[in-house]
Amino acid sequence: MGEDRRLVAVVALAQGMAAAHTPRESWRAAALGACRALSGGFAALSVWERDLGRLRVLVNVGDRAADEDEFPDGEAYPVHQFPEITEFLHERWVAGGEPNAWVETAQGPAAGRPGYCHQRVAALRRRGRGSCVVAPIVLHGRAWGELYVARSVGTPVFDRADADFATVLAAVVAAGLAQTERLEEARRLAFTDALTGLANRRAVDVRLEEAVERHRAEGVVVSLVVCDLNGLKRVNDTLGHAVGDRLLERFGSVLSLCGAMLPGALAARLGGDEFCLLAVGPLADDVVKVADDLCRRAGELELGEGVACGVASTEDPIGPVSSARRLFRLADAAQYRAKAVRAARPVVAGREGPDDPVVRLADEPSHERTAERRRFRGRR
Repeated sequence: MGEDRRLVAVVALAQGMAAAHTPRESWRAAALGACRALSGGFAALSVWERDLGRLRVLVNVGDRAADEDEFPDGEAYPVHQFPEITEFLHERWVAGGEPNAWVETAQGPAAGRPGYCHQRVAALRRRGRGSCVVAPIVLHGRAWGELYVARSVGTPVFDRADADFATVLAAVVAAGLAQTERLEEARRLAFTDALTGLANRRAVDVRLEEAVERHRAEGVVVSLVVCDLNGLKRVNDTLGHAVGDRLLERFGSVLSLCGAMLPGALAARLGGDEFCLLAVGPLADDVVKVADDLCRRAGELELGEGVACGVASTEDPIGPVSSARRLFRLADAAQYRAKAVRAARPVVAGREGPDDPVVRLADEPSHERTAERRRFRGRR
């Protein structure tokens, strides 16, 4: 491949990764871009999971074998089978070298000659491939994983120039992965409560809108639990805000624990002393059971005075839920009702008969609803 074509390939790879919106898209763009740049038939991107001592395949692209999924759930290999990712790289670095790529063939090592080849040679033969180039990926000064590109039997074998070019591509991939990490961290911060590590109000708004759309289109059950942590102001006033923050963190952990009992539930801090659980799919009774457990656990905390908890679910008789706003109003009203009557258990919208006070409060004009909430607050 000429220099101009290689430059174009490098630019295309970088642009493909820059356009990715998720880590998966970034991995796929990296593997596809490298595969095309090196005129390969197959490519994979793997990460070295040091704590588990394995290379885990993130993505496979191109002419995949029957046992190679695009985004495999469990394709991983013990690093002792491929020790070049650890030993060879470190030996080269100690000697002042760079983490250069190397080539292996179905007959044995070729350009680069890392000294370890038996597992890769066996894999090439098993999958009908004639040669491969392996390029270590270095991120933040550490071996992160590898880029692997293969050609089928009967096509030209990779040579030293291909290995050198693969080293360049791996550096471009590393830069793209670093950018993806930064974007993911920015997204995480934008949707995460800094104190508790739970989701924040913005995350709830987004997920709840999506959930209600699914309810309208598919009839999926959507349930929302809104909680108000009792006694936080008293803790702040008497023991200090640092202790109050510990109470918020502790309750956040309890909420996360309870939310884990509902598959796919989102645990969030809405702000101040208000929290919520959003469940999409589980039955309303299952959500109420979890909310009941949450009230019990909150009451057992050393600090605070328990929690006021309200539940609203599309499975209960609350009328049509055509918007996320209405479901939130219902759960919020149920929470205020729990606060007003000092309920030790959750109040559930729609379960007090045809003239349910929670549903009535939620559907009142906003100014009347605010006045009613003030009356509730006055009974704390």
